[in-house]
Amino acid sequence: MKERFGIRLDKQYFNFGSAHFLIFANGDREELHGHNYRATLEIDGDLDHGHVVADFIEVKPLFKACCDELDHRTLLPAHNVHLKIEERDDGIHAFYRDDHYLIPKRDVKILDFANTSSELLARWLCDRLMERVAAALPTLVIHRVLVTVQESPGQSAVYERTLSHG
Repeated sequence: MKERFGIRLDKQYFNFGSAHFLIFANGDREELHGHNYRATLEIDGDLDHGHVVADFIEVKPLFKACCDELDHRTLLPAHNVHLKIEERDDGIHAFYRDDHYLIPKRDVKILDFANTSSELLARWLCDRLMERVAAALPTLVIHRVLVTVQESPGQSAVYERTLSHG
């Protein structure tokens, strides 16, 4: 018999309002626009000595802090071949073909990936959560993490990571 234990967190406050644009495979881009994103989290793992995978009260603020890093920001991908980003004294300059964006530094989050798709945002949230969990909850044994990022009702992307322990 195989058993799986986990927790699922779907809180209204796991949200972030951000501006972005996708750059498609052919190099074209969307118009700059925003979403009121909402994220959810699932964690599968071992039961601890208290017979729980994790205390909701301990995990919720860790995931909320990850979402908060993206809130009220223009999201830019650091590694897209069609976009050049420069940090200058007067702000963040982003260059796409003939378009030039100048955004105050405090309003930008440059992300260490190639595009600001919901799929990659879900992976980024997972990465940041795992860093926070390792620091705050070092005894938590995680087997699987699933992060969902919803752009709008009925339209979500997912990222799942399975970890091996042995």
